[in-house]
Amino acid sequence: MTLTVKTRAKTEFVDITSQIESHLGKSSFRSGLCFLFVPHTTAAITINESADPSVQSDILKVLNDVIPWEADYRHLEGNSSAHIKASIIGASELISVEGGQPVLGTWQGIFFCEFDGPRTRKLHIKLMPDR
Repeated sequence: MTLTVKTRAKTEFVDITSQIESHLGKSSFRSGLCFLFVPHTTAAITINESADPSVQSDILKVLNDVIPWEADYRHLEGNSSAHIKASIIGASELISVEGGQPVLGTWQGIFFCEFDGPRTRKLHIKLMPDR
């Protein structure tokens, strides 16, 4: 399955936890692993605190401070910063599923990370049942 994610800013975290839970809820998948993959070189996916949105803004602030949009980059498209951030965060997550729901900690959420937006992005979801 492929999920479409529309971003609204140059850099942002989009909480997609409820979309993943909804997808799992509509399927007959009950137990196993959920593999999430971002097929973009300037976007990523991560799991982090979802209760306090300032956590996401703090992460983005530090990433933007450490990896500024403008620097002495050689990539001609002008989005080297986005490529570096995506590489650091990563293109995939593997989440355990039990009872048809992702196994997450109390405060955890699943975030699509945009580093070169706004754009319409894709997220691939692969469900792997227990054997």
